[in-house]
Amino acid sequence: MSTETAENVAPETHAFQAEISQLLDIVIHSLYTNKEIFVRELVSNAADALEKRRHESLVNEAMPDRDTEPVIRIKTDSEAKRIEFIDTGIGMSREDLEKFLGTIASSGTRQFMAQLAEGARADTKLIGQFGVGFYSAFMVAKKVTVETRSYREENAPGWRWTSAGAGTYEIAPAEGLVRGTRIILELKEDAVDFAEGSEIKNIVRRFSNFVPFPVEVDGEKVNTVQAIWTRSKSEITDEEYNEFYRFIANAWDVPTYRLHFTAEGQLVVKALIFAPKANMESLGMGRMEPGVDLYCRKVLIQKHPDKLLPEWMRFFRGVVDCDDIPLNISRETMQDSQLMRKLSNIVAKRVIKFLEEESAKDAEKYDQFFEDFGRFIKEGVATDHQHRDEIAKLLRFETSATEKGKTASLTQYVARMKEGQKDIYYINGASREAIESGPYAEALLARGFEVIYCFDQVDDFVFEHLGSFEEKDIKSADRGDLELPDLEKKEGEELSAEETEALCGWLKGHYGDRIGTVRASKRLVNNPAVVVTDGGLSAQMQRLMAAMNKGRETPLNTMTLEINPGHAVVRRLNTLRAENPEFAGQIADQLADTALLAAGLLSDPRAMVERLNALLQKAAGV
Repeated sequence: MSTETAENVAPETHAFQAEISQLLDIVIHSLYTNKEIFVRELVSNAADALEKRRHESLVNEAMPDRDTEPVIRIKTDSEAKRIEFIDTGIGMSREDLEKFLGTIASSGTRQFMAQLAEGARADTKLIGQFGVGFYSAFMVAKKVTVETRSYREENAPGWRWTSAGAGTYEIAPAEGLVRGTRIILELKEDAVDFAEGSEIKNIVRRFSNFVPFPVEVDGEKVNTVQAIWTRSKSEITDEEYNEFYRFIANAWDVPTYRLHFTAEGQLVVKALIFAPKANMESLGMGRMEPGVDLYCRKVLIQKHPDKLLPEWMRFFRGVVDCDDIPLNISRETMQDSQLMRKLSNIVAKRVIKFLEEESAKDAEKYDQFFEDFGRFIKEGVATDHQHRDEIAKLLRFETSATEKGKTASLTQYVARMKEGQKDIYYINGASREAIESGPYAEALLARGFEVIYCFDQVDDFVFEHLGSFEEKDIKSADRGDLELPDLEKKEGEELSAEETEALCGWLKGHYGDRIGTVRASKRLVNNPAVVVTDGGLSAQMQRLMAAMNKGRETPLNTMTLEINPGHAVVRRLNTLRAENPEFAGQIADQLADTALLAAGLLSDPRAMVERLNALLQKAAGV
């Protein structure tokens, strides 16, 4: 049929299958959560057509108009209440129109619903099928017209496809069409806002900003930022990376770290992820939301999905692009959660490995990063069971072997452990000075064991959840069941075993239920007494629980008071209990309260203060 007679041919009317109204209703009302998705779908279809034309021009030198500019143009007309999508892509023949725009009709209800239930598999992938995304246009249009001419048919006419989305569609030859496709939407009354150019520009920037071809809205190019994650790292400058970061993270500064990688295995993944400089949570800006977008072939699938990365990684910003994501037809929800977990695992492992490598390259830079974002990493140890052991390698703490202000990793700690040392030791305190002058660290330091210094209350939770590292148990220094070698002591420097046992019995009788157990200590060197736990919560954990339950005293009947038989105060107390029981009782109470104060478990110090004043008066002879 020649173009001269094309307009004289009456349109052919085709009836949709009886089920088409039901299926269109599903597409329009059930598969999409917002109407603006139609822009993404039609732009994606246009990009597919341009990619097909590009490929055809590479393999077919005789292809007409090979040098035509690849572009997607969107024209809005608020007065006419219409919007047009124009591309210079491959175009469609009559057969293509029936095949692609009849996808729903030809597949039938059962087959289509089966595909919808199963998700897009490799052989039945719904994303990218023109007929499926195309029908989202009927969410906003009362009438859709498609004018197209195929690059493959040099002498054939163009074609016009028209439908109101109910019952029938028409196909007729059309004269004067250039190669490519034009889709004209006559908008419904409740969708006339989409005829505004500013609205369409915002939608394109949000969903289709990284389409690999120019997208113009009313003559203005909208997608100005490139999808640099698809390019080779060697081709990208630092300024391009920083510009992209500022765009994707809505930031003004430059990132601390960036990770750009491609993983090819069970899934093909391209990712570009940034660690920002500022921790907005620590600045009092509230809980940060996830900041990594999910793309499929440069088209936004979901902005900041919750399950793309583990929760503790919410401070990262960037893009993950995966061609293999099986989505439902709307691309808005994952059909295969197991595959989503696999994708999350791939990306999370690469991020953790990257941070470990960066910490080895520049320890000082990583220490600053950990100071800013260490709380997130600690959260990961406590909550991310799958990656816990690897995350633990990212922890950093001051220790008794580091200079003040310098940190070490658990890996470094284990490498320095003394021969025969079974456990990793830590203690929580207000400061390095407070820890080193307190009763808990002295037993370990006196024996030459390295001690991890923790200054954050959450560290107790972290180590409780971690439990061990490289097959070494992690124990708080206030635990009563620490297995420590005996220290050499000169004979006569401490009470005998019999005297010590008798004193412990007297003290237990004096304290009653206030203290659970009294016994001799093998750990103490310079302090007269210490409170420890035999299993259960550490003293620091009990202190934290007390802080969380304001007004409730910490139960001490599960605690053990250890006394130092070699300390002068303890030796004198043993004498006083017979010579002056009342005065010995005051000393005993002060001994226990001082130990509880050092452990942070003395909830009400008023009695201790009154007693201390009385003891001072007695010592002063007044």
